[in-house]
Amino acid sequence: MSSRVLPERPLPGHAVCLDLRTAGHGPGPVAGAYGAEAEAAVRAALDAPQPAGERRFLVVDAADRLVAHQLLYERLSSYGPAHIVCLAVGARGERTVSRSLTLRPPAAGILWVFDTADDGVPGEAVLRPLVDVLSTPEVFDAVLRALGEVVHGVAVPAVRVLEHDLTDEARARAWRQAVEGLTGPEVPATGGVFAEQLPGALALLLDEGVPRSLSGHHWLPPRGRAGARLAACEEALGDAVDGYERVRGAAGLLTRVGRTVDLPGDVERVTEELARFRAAVADAFGAAGGTRLTAEHRGLLRDRGVELPEMPREISRTGIVPALRDHTHDLIAKGLPLRSVAARLAALSARTAPVGSAARLARLDAICGPERLRRLGGRHPFTAGGSRPAAFAVTGLLALLAGVWPVVGWVLGPAVGVLAAGLAHLALRRRPNRSPDGRIDGGGATGAAPRLFGGLVGGLAGAALGQFLGPPAWAGALAAALSTAVVVLLALRDWSRAVDDWWARADPEAAGRILREIQALVVTTAVHDWLFAEVRHHCSAGAGAVARLLRALAATADAHGQPYAPRESSDRTETAPPPSPDGGAASWSWEDWGDDATDTWSDLDDEPPAGASAPSHHGPSSPGDAFDPFDGPGASDPYGTTAPYGTTAPYGTTAPYGTTAPYGQAPGAAGGPPPPSGPAPGWLERRYGDGGPALVDTLVGDLVAGTVLILDRCWAGIERDPGATVSAVHEQRLDELLAETRLRLERDVAASPPPAYDGLRDREGLAALAAFTDRSDRPDAARLTGVAPDAVARLLLAEDDPGRTVALCGPEHLRLLSHDPLAARQVRFVPEAMRRGAAGDDVWRGTAEDVVWTGAGRHAGILRLVPLRADVVNTVRAEEAGEP
Repeated sequence: MSSRVLPERPLPGHAVCLDLRTAGHGPGPVAGAYGAEAEAAVRAALDAPQPAGERRFLVVDAADRLVAHQLLYERLSSYGPAHIVCLAVGARGERTVSRSLTLRPPAAGILWVFDTADDGVPGEAVLRPLVDVLSTPEVFDAVLRALGEVVHGVAVPAVRVLEHDLTDEARARAWRQAVEGLTGPEVPATGGVFAEQLPGALALLLDEGVPRSLSGHHWLPPRGRAGARLAACEEALGDAVDGYERVRGAAGLLTRVGRTVDLPGDVERVTEELARFRAAVADAFGAAGGTRLTAEHRGLLRDRGVELPEMPREISRTGIVPALRDHTHDLIAKGLPLRSVAARLAALSARTAPVGSAARLARLDAICGPERLRRLGGRHPFTAGGSRPAAFAVTGLLALLAGVWPVVGWVLGPAVGVLAAGLAHLALRRRPNRSPDGRIDGGGATGAAPRLFGGLVGGLAGAALGQFLGPPAWAGALAAALSTAVVVLLALRDWSRAVDDWWARADPEAAGRILREIQALVVTTAVHDWLFAEVRHHCSAGAGAVARLLRALAATADAHGQPYAPRESSDRTETAPPPSPDGGAASWSWEDWGDDATDTWSDLDDEPPAGASAPSHHGPSSPGDAFDPFDGPGASDPYGTTAPYGTTAPYGTTAPYGTTAPYGQAPGAAGGPPPPSGPAPGWLERRYGDGGPALVDTLVGDLVAGTVLILDRCWAGIERDPGATVSAVHEQRLDELLAETRLRLERDVAASPPPAYDGLRDREGLAALAAFTDRSDRPDAARLTGVAPDAVARLLLAEDDPGRTVALCGPEHLRLLSHDPLAARQVRFVPEAMRRGAAGDDVWRGTAEDVVWTGAGRHAGILRLVPLRADVVNTVRAEEAGEP
């Protein structure tokens, strides 16, 4: 039994294929008569999953063994009604075909083909593409209906098929790029995490804000230890501010208020109470912490004056994993590869990991450390009066003005200087940095001596000047009064400025800012390190688990990023690689993908391995022969289609997507993908592209959508135990996803959407991924393969021309066929992907209305079912067949 004839894995909904040509002969029980291999093939076919009510089997069998295998065909219907199309391979000398009643229409039909190995084309090269075409459910059903309309339900097929596919190099390159697009490059372990890009539940864990429901909560009640310290500190600060307001005005200098206010003592008390409050907060920070807030922790905090509320309604542990899921889906939907998403989740895990309230002590020291307390309790000198030379000059001038009053000026002039000096001395005695009892004194200077000397000198000089000028008495009196008033006002101004300057340097009000920062730190710690401890731990563990899973999935996908080297088969001794699906040797075959972990990887960008045949520039026919897709080798092309590989193309002939073949040069010889090597049947025209512009993006979208579904199965386990080890089952599922995507890339260049992903269309936030699973939005075959569909459209024109197809029989069999032109039935089939997209709308106008549009596949063409003469088909009843 040749496994290369049958598809490696049937696509969902496709007919299940089995090969019975190697079934045993001879008498004996059933197991011995049919052979263990045939029995195993039937059992495997019955176990293959199929849609309910649509059980299809495509059987490859020897034409002379149809009756002997009657029980095997009956067993295919043992699970319920089944539809069977039998591809009966006949020898050159056969002139009749016998079939049992089991293979009658409408549930079954037979296509009789003849071995063409003598023509130089291996039989497998003929059967493999034919099996691929017939296993497509739409073609299978159409062929079965057509067989029901011909005599005896047996026909010889006449075929013309065009195959649109990728070169091996293009397929390997697209797959490698798709895997790289899924996994992404290596990135640092810490990625950027921005709170505004996170869901609300996660952003609340990062911004260190307070939920709105807790905005009015009293974290430090006055009756508690920390609250009492806070109240005492605020009271001391209030007393200091009140004393400062009383001292800084005229009352502080001219009345006894300055002697009753102990401003330095109030500042000292502020510093002491602030230190006590800081110690109480530090004690609370060190007493509680961890990954979970327990009743014991609440009791410890209550003893230290911190009252915690219940968990706010804005956040809960049960909402963390859904928020992580939405965030992960959002990152994936934005096009980030797995490793980039893993890096961001790892950074989120690091930022949300609870570190305990003890870690806040460093921040507490930065807010209210010993150095800051020392500066707050420091003693600063009190200085007033400004510059001493300026004080001497100003006082002397004012005394001079007061002394111009004749005779009286000898007394008034020096008296003004004495007044200025007295006020300066009073300011020094009542300075705000000195306690009334003298216990605290920061020292100071007010410039009394310069004012005294300046006043005496100026007053005597003014008296002498007044004696000489002799101004009227009223002018002297006015000058003396003005000088006295200015001296008093200047003294009050200097006092207020000096008090303000000392207050600013001492800065007791900084204690108020420190108190507010400590209270904010207490609230942040209470919310994020105590209330949210368990939630943060759950979030950190969950994000870390998803990050590890994504990295594991990326590593698993990387293992599939390079193609396999050709594998040696156990039943072959030659060194050449296994034939490709079309019968030719290739340096790499997509059939060789399997589940083995021991396969050797190779890079198709390098030279092909030893034993692989070089790409040939000759077409499907024999080397050097021109190939016509309609009339066979050597015939002309009546429709003017593009010349196949091996022939010359007219100058300026445009290849898909704008590449041109120079005059006299075969397409693929230079500047284009080379054609596959090896022979092919004359009815099969291969058109190989180098990959369209949408191929890689489509593959990446399929892989990403499948990865999202794999992740969907993980969230429940992460919710239960975020720290659990990532199960290898998810990596196995990704292996299956990669294998399935590779299979579709081989079977139809990923033109068919993965049916398992239909659930994505109902998922909120995944519309971008769902577009990849929608058949109507999926790119057309031309954008996937890089091959234009015009040749397919010309092949399927409405005219019914039997000359277009090639009968799968030799000339000696033509007399066995019915010559009634109306008895033949024709099935035209085209993959739906070939007409999707705006580019393909015009070329399909005028094609036949009975075209069968298939959901998947890389083949398009015509199947003509030519019936046989009535005397060629023999129907053997069960009782006539006997026990085989």
